[in-house]
Amino acid sequence: MVDFGEKVKKLRHEKDLTQQQLAELLGVAVSAISSYESGNRYPSYEVLISLARIFHVSTDYLLGLEKLKAVDVSGLDDNEIKVILQMIDVLREKK
Repeated sequence: MVDFGEKVKKLRHEKDLTQQQLAELLGVAVSAISSYESGNRYPSYEVLISLARIFHVSTDYLLGLEKLKAVDVSGLDDNEIKVILQMIDVLREKK
């Protein structure tokens, strides 16, 4: 769980959330978010699962067991998923 705090902070910034906003979504104190991000504290299982749902990643990704960042496409139809996959391909070609 070495990178846990860094991942939470990065994901929070990507979603344009403040620590206060994330704390409210999770039902925890702002100090808990600060402690997670600094690596001084780790969340309960319930909070870990909530973090994964908020950021649309797996708990394994948050814990550093999985390197790939998944994209949750549930609720999208096949055409919408196809467009997203095409966008990913275009972005990868740029690099």
